[in-house]
Amino acid sequence: MDSISLQLGTKNLWGLLVGLLSKDPEWLSAKVKFFLPNMDLGSRTAALDLTQRVILQLRELRNQGSATWQEFIHCVCMELDVPLYLEVLLLSTWGRGDELPSHLAAGEESQPESQLHQGLKRPHQSCGSSPCPKQYKKQQQELAKRYLQHLRTSALQHYSGKLSGPGQPLTFHQAYVPPILQWGRATAPFETQEGATMGGSKAEDGADMSIRDLFNTRTDKGPHVVVLLGKAGMGKTTLAHRLRQKWADGQLDRFQALFLFEFRHLNLITGLLTLPQLLFDVYVSPEAGRKAVFQYLEENANGVLLIFDGLEEALQTGGPEAPGPALSLFSSLCHGTLLPGCWVMVTSRPGKLPAFLPTDAATVHMWGFDGPRVEKYMGCFFRDQPSQEAALAELRANGHLRSMCAVPALCRVACLCLHHLLPGSSPGQSSALLLTVTQNYVQMVLALSPSGHLDAESLLGLGEMALRGLETRKVIFSTEDIASSVMAFGTSLGLLHSFCICTGPGHQEEGFAFTHLSLQEFFAALHLMASPKVDKDTLTRYVTLNSRWLLRTKARLGLLDHLSTFLAGLASRACHPFLSQLTQQDKVWVGAKQAAVVQALKKLATRRHTGPKVVELCHCVGETQEPELAGLMAQSLPYQLPFHNFPLTYVDLAALTNILGHRDAPIHLDFEGCPLESRCPEALAGCGQVENLSFKSRKCGDAFAEALSRSLPTMGSLKKLGLTGGKITARGINHLVQILPLCPHLEEVSFQDNQLKDQEVLDIVNVLPHLPRLRKLDLSRNNVSMSTLLCLTKVAVACPTVRTLQVRNADLIFLLSPPVETAAEIRGAPDLQKNASQREEVQSRSLALRLQNCQLTVNDVEMLIAQLREGPHLDEVDLSGNQLEDEGCRLMAEAAPQLHIARKLDLSDNGLSMAGMLSVLSAVSTSRTLADLHISLKYKTVVLMFDPKMEEQEGSQESVLFLDRLMAQMPFTLSLCFPNIRLTHCGLRAEHLEQLCTALGGSCRPSHLDLSGNALGDEGTARLAQRLPGLGALQSLNLSENGLSLDSVISLAQCFSAVQWALHLDVSFKSQVIILRSERRARDLSAAGSLPEFPAGGQFSGFGQCCITRSFCLRECQLEPPSLTRLCETLEKCPGPVEIKLSHGILSDQSLDTLLGRLPRLHQLKLLQLSQMRLSLRSTFLLADLFSLCPRVQKVDLRSLNHVTLHFSSNEKQKSGRYGMFTGCGLSQEHVEPLCKVLRKCEDLYQLDLSANLLGDDGLRCLLKCLPQVPISGLLDLSHNNISQESVLCLVECLPSCPRVREASVNLGSQQSFRIHFSQQEEARKTLRLSECRFEPKHVCRLAIGLSQARQLTQLTLTRCCLGLKGLTLLLSLVRWPEGLLSLRVEEPWVGRAGVLALLGVCAEASGNVTEISISEIQQQLCIQLEFPRQENPEAMALRLAHCELETHDRLLLRPLIETCARLQQLSLSQVNLSDASSLLLHSLLLALSELKKFRLASSCVSSKALARLVSGLSHCHYLEELDLSNNQLGEEDTKVLMRATEGKCWLKRLDVSNFRLGSSTVAMLAQGLSHMTFLQSLCLNNNDIGNIGCFHLSKTLRTATSLEELRLSYNQIGDIGALLLAAILPQLPELRKIDLSGNGISPAGGVRLVESLACCKHLEELMLGCNALGDPTALALAQGLPQHLRVLHLQSSRLGPEGALSLGQALDGCPYVEEISLAENSLAGGVPYFCQGLPLLRHIDLVSCEIDNQAAKPLTASIVLCPVLEEILLSWNLLGDEAAAELAGVLPQMGRLKRVDLEKNQITAYGAWLLAQGLAQGSGIQVIRLWNNPIPPDVAQRLQIQEPRLDFAFFHNQPQAPRGT
Repeated sequence: MDSISLQLGTKNLWGLLVGLLSKDPEWLSAKVKFFLPNMDLGSRTAALDLTQRVILQLRELRNQGSATWQEFIHCVCMELDVPLYLEVLLLSTWGRGDELPSHLAAGEESQPESQLHQGLKRPHQSCGSSPCPKQYKKQQQELAKRYLQHLRTSALQHYSGKLSGPGQPLTFHQAYVPPILQWGRATAPFETQEGATMGGSKAEDGADMSIRDLFNTRTDKGPHVVVLLGKAGMGKTTLAHRLRQKWADGQLDRFQALFLFEFRHLNLITGLLTLPQLLFDVYVSPEAGRKAVFQYLEENANGVLLIFDGLEEALQTGGPEAPGPALSLFSSLCHGTLLPGCWVMVTSRPGKLPAFLPTDAATVHMWGFDGPRVEKYMGCFFRDQPSQEAALAELRANGHLRSMCAVPALCRVACLCLHHLLPGSSPGQSSALLLTVTQNYVQMVLALSPSGHLDAESLLGLGEMALRGLETRKVIFSTEDIASSVMAFGTSLGLLHSFCICTGPGHQEEGFAFTHLSLQEFFAALHLMASPKVDKDTLTRYVTLNSRWLLRTKARLGLLDHLSTFLAGLASRACHPFLSQLTQQDKVWVGAKQAAVVQALKKLATRRHTGPKVVELCHCVGETQEPELAGLMAQSLPYQLPFHNFPLTYVDLAALTNILGHRDAPIHLDFEGCPLESRCPEALAGCGQVENLSFKSRKCGDAFAEALSRSLPTMGSLKKLGLTGGKITARGINHLVQILPLCPHLEEVSFQDNQLKDQEVLDIVNVLPHLPRLRKLDLSRNNVSMSTLLCLTKVAVACPTVRTLQVRNADLIFLLSPPVETAAEIRGAPDLQKNASQREEVQSRSLALRLQNCQLTVNDVEMLIAQLREGPHLDEVDLSGNQLEDEGCRLMAEAAPQLHIARKLDLSDNGLSMAGMLSVLSAVSTSRTLADLHISLKYKTVVLMFDPKMEEQEGSQESVLFLDRLMAQMPFTLSLCFPNIRLTHCGLRAEHLEQLCTALGGSCRPSHLDLSGNALGDEGTARLAQRLPGLGALQSLNLSENGLSLDSVISLAQCFSAVQWALHLDVSFKSQVIILRSERRARDLSAAGSLPEFPAGGQFSGFGQCCITRSFCLRECQLEPPSLTRLCETLEKCPGPVEIKLSHGILSDQSLDTLLGRLPRLHQLKLLQLSQMRLSLRSTFLLADLFSLCPRVQKVDLRSLNHVTLHFSSNEKQKSGRYGMFTGCGLSQEHVEPLCKVLRKCEDLYQLDLSANLLGDDGLRCLLKCLPQVPISGLLDLSHNNISQESVLCLVECLPSCPRVREASVNLGSQQSFRIHFSQQEEARKTLRLSECRFEPKHVCRLAIGLSQARQLTQLTLTRCCLGLKGLTLLLSLVRWPEGLLSLRVEEPWVGRAGVLALLGVCAEASGNVTEISISEIQQQLCIQLEFPRQENPEAMALRLAHCELETHDRLLLRPLIETCARLQQLSLSQVNLSDASSLLLHSLLLALSELKKFRLASSCVSSKALARLVSGLSHCHYLEELDLSNNQLGEEDTKVLMRATEGKCWLKRLDVSNFRLGSSTVAMLAQGLSHMTFLQSLCLNNNDIGNIGCFHLSKTLRTATSLEELRLSYNQIGDIGALLLAAILPQLPELRKIDLSGNGISPAGGVRLVESLACCKHLEELMLGCNALGDPTALALAQGLPQHLRVLHLQSSRLGPEGALSLGQALDGCPYVEEISLAENSLAGGVPYFCQGLPLLRHIDLVSCEIDNQAAKPLTASIVLCPVLEEILLSWNLLGDEAAAELAGVLPQMGRLKRVDLEKNQITAYGAWLLAQGLAQGSGIQVIRLWNNPIPPDVAQRLQIQEPRLDFAFFHNQPQAPRGT
């Protein structure tokens, strides 16, 4: 450390300064250049490091002297981001220049020439330079003495001329009461700490100070600039004049000269101004010797006081950026460049002070009057005793008046009004007229008016002048600005006062101003309200809120700040008579203006405002005295109301409290950084709406706390109190402590950062038992010693409501939980009952104790343990960061069971060693509640987690075993305690294992043992493996980061046979992650959600008998053949099924050969997986050859030569088809033949997947040639092989040579799919689907040739193959077969646009006979069936054309069409727009279709004309067998026309006229037609609103339809009457197989009769009665007569109950034909149908929303197992939980055909979902299990879906692919 810092004795501060400036060396270098422009430090600092360079630069700055050093320190604090504590230290130590003499003490020679005033030259002081120095000095002193006396005389003359009587109170009054003054800085500049008048402690916390204290600073040291801040009317100007008067009277003897300037006068000076001119020309000029007098003032500057009043007025003109001449002089005086050493005092309103004020200037806040001062002032004002007593009585009786009188200016006005009103008035009558500020001013005007007469013209003239001045920012008026009559009126009443204005040296004139700015604002408001020239719109524009964040914005004089307040006051009802008298207007005119102001205030009251504007609005609303307006504002205030960084007075808070009195809801008040008057809290007394009150300010001291203590008991709703960041000492705390018990509703108290000492903290804490509802006590950042800490813990233990004590560094927080009030406490029970209740509370509560970083030692812990043993149960004890060491940690671990710690004991960072760790481990070995122990010596972690429920598991061991039995039947027994032991990074070696295992061998055996990050090595691992059986049944063992070799890792696999719990070994060799674990237990899933309470003896089918699968996972390792051989030898001894997973390593061909060669010996191998293992292309053939080498290989899946999965069957007998997946392996044409040669050996190859390779067209052609020799029986997938149309054509050409090909599908679009399906035998019918093949004309001919050769092809689908109208025509004309049928489906966009006419033209060009045509414009489909060879009948053709009415063009089309369609049997038109031309062609065509048997016109747009033609054509089709006219939107007349198409159709077998909305007459017509259809087999009339009347017509007709097999009448509302009608005819329909009567409003009355009649229908297969209110009677009747051949049963939404469902289940049991059952949306509850014999053909069961719970899960799953072909189970929207999920998971492996299970919207947790995933992993072929909207956290669902993609948690079905090979 350098010598300077040693001399100052501030080593720590010097180091902090160096550290701060080292963060910003560029700034420091710039400042050095500024202060030392002629010094070059570059060469000296080049070789130094940063810290040394900073020290050198600071030393050079310090050597320049105190002035430079002080200015530099100020720059540091102002310009850099300096912490508050460091800024205080820097300024208090180096920012005052205590160590150096002042400028005066140093003599004039020490002053640089630049500091002398411009234009002045001092006389030489040396003896040799002046012949008569003594004579000159004497002459100078004589001139100065005469001038100083002249100053005093002029001041005395100025004040002696003022009237002192009470008749003129607006002029100066000799009776003066000093206002409240408070220091604004943290350290008040007193001479000594105890030297001030008011005492040191009071000064420090901002308490009151006297006027003399303003200048009681250290002698010749400290700040010489005093800034006096106060709001308008606080008496700043009066105090300035008071100081001048006291000086003139000789009371301020420390000052030889005092100068008082007002900035409002100085602002008028525009020319250049020097300091002598300011002192002598503007103020008082000396009689002679100006230079000598000024020189004397300079030499004795410490005795000169310059007072500047109204700084904010100087800033309004140009501001600090462009200061006027007076402001420039003021700035130089503050900086000491002019008159150095003088005293400067400036007054200003609160705001952001200009930057030129020194940072060390003393700030004083002026707060006006308190109660005693107001009474003292009134006592001085009223001289006679009766007047005094009457005035004081009025004051004490009126709270509003007392509040206003806190502002001295208003107090003076109130005294004048009382002086006028008291004579002749009764008590209380006078003060009733003075409720608002405005009323005071009104009464003042009335008091000053002669004989009470109002001179309206003069008053309005004053008002007009006042408003004009406010708008032009003018407060001083010249004689030209004001009329002579108005001037005389104002001066005579004391409203105006005149003075001499100096506009420059030698220039003076007379000026006028209102006696106070507020008076000018009042008269401006009066003018706006009373002048007829001001309309309402103009008036409301002035009703604004002008307040702003004063400390955040530039200080500007707000001349309109209080105008809105006076306007609001004049709008009150009390001012109505005054305004009427003044304006001579009626009440309506005055009331309209007042209403306009109130309306404007209402708009403001409903808006959100900043804190200052809220306060201003409170004043305005209070002035109106409108309760409705006050209520509106109060209710509009936000719940959180912040006030930040602007000064607040008692009057402000009183106004706020007044508004809050009209509020119903609670409110939170937050005062932060606001300069507050000490008695401000008194204004909140009785405010019951405040729920949260917070103060944060350094200016809040003892006086503030005392005032707050007086208000708190009166605030009945207060719940949260914050008093933070203040300077409260024992005196203030004593007041608060005494009063807090009187605040029973408090829930949170904060005394943060108040510099409290030990005793104060203890005093506060001792109050806790007396605050019954307290929840939090915050005492952070106070001065609490270590000796107090244990006292606090004792209080926490003893106090029954304390729940948490948290101490960490500076934090000290009590969290409490108030007890529930008992009835005895409410009734005031005896003390005995209360004490018993408290004892029970202590026993039942739990305490969290956090004492972090508190330097606790072993001795402290012993005392702490003694305290805690006597206390309540502990939830948490955190002693981290202390100095307990081994002994202290051991003591706490041993005491933990006796302390009943419920959750956590943290002993981290306490210096624990290896020996200490083992002692802690031994100490907790007997704990029965330990859940987790984590010790890491490297990271200083020692955390013990407890779970009291583990002790309770002693009586519920059966339940634990039951949960574990879900995965395996383990032979071991579970311990009563299963803690997790983690001893990570502790440096454990092999020699420590014996002690470690001994410590772990207690009754508290671990469930999970984590020894990662130690140094066990191979030797330690071997020893541990030998001792594993003695450690009990672990669930996991973590040996990561222990330096294990590969041989040691492989040897761990021997644990599979040595230890029964060891099931999985996961190893990441490179990162040294080694974990040996069992299956995840049910209790390990608790993190994913709470587990249900299962019955202790529950059994789940499927899980108890399955073998346990073991797995060996090895990652990040290079495996050589010897290692692989050893691994396989080790796993050969594995007792059960085993899985091997190797990933992220290197596997050479030699290693792969070794591994594959050992596979036949691994008889228990179930799965071999090689992930992220880069393999060569040769591996493809090695793996393909594995099918012949190892018969148990079921599936080979090789992806991208990077991932291999081999699936093995348990034995050769169980194998079925095999699967070979070689995707993305880079196979090309040259590899096709070798691969096929290898695959020929596999006789049972079911699927071969060669997708995503590089075969290309040539490779695919080669593969198709070899295809007949490869024995594939299922699927060949060649997708994504870069093929083109050439491959498609090659496929078509090869179809004849591949007799076992069943189906082929090719898509050359984005899907790039190419799949060929095979059958085991030759297939006579083949299907070909081609999509997006983009055929060109040259391809069409070749395609036609290939199709002509593929005689076995029966169906061809061409989807979006760019086959246009011409291409399709060409294809149809070229395809020729000797004989056979070919169905062609074309899906192209142009089909929907071509129209029926064009499409029929295409059919006309076919080379064979068209037997079926189906056109769908919406679906863009054209379907044609061709019959070969083509047959023609020319004679019939000529005959038909003779009757054709088509035009010539259409006739040319008709001829070939009729020739082609001569044998057309089916014509289907759906979703078409049938034009007139098309209808004509169809009419002619129908006339020629003698063999037409099926006609369909559905969902189409047909005009009436076209419909008539169509019906006419159909009338000639006498042999129609099927007619479908459904879903055509026709009118009633068109419907009747269409119904004529049914006439004469005696051969009709199927008729569908659904969705027609048939009327009764139409139904009768239809019934008439039906009577002739004796061969009718199917009738579909769904959704036609037939009703019971229509059903009556139909029932008569259907009696003769004895061949009817299908009857569909759903959603026709036939009701019970219709059901009874149908029941009557059902016995006459013996062939009926399907009946659908859903949604017909049938009740049990009709339902029972209906199902009884159905018993006569012996062939009934489908019964659909859903959406009817059938009830249990119908179900019971149906169960008694259930049809024998029933296949489909739908009874959804049928109001079935448990009884009906059970009876149906019993009846259905064993039915051999049932395929589909739907009982959805019935309240089955416990009546879920179950089967004993099963349903052998059941494929679909729907039990959605049937209130099925876990209890019904077991019989339901037992029934499902008996349905071997079941494909879909719907159980969504039920009450199924994890138990039901477990039951389902148990049977999933047995459901070989099951594809979909829907469990949406149930109560399955993560555990149940995990069980389902495990069930899927057992080999189930399910495609998806839907689990949306079950209580499973999203992150857990995501992890489960990654583990098993077939679990679907999304709202929309993700449609995952089925497992490969299913």
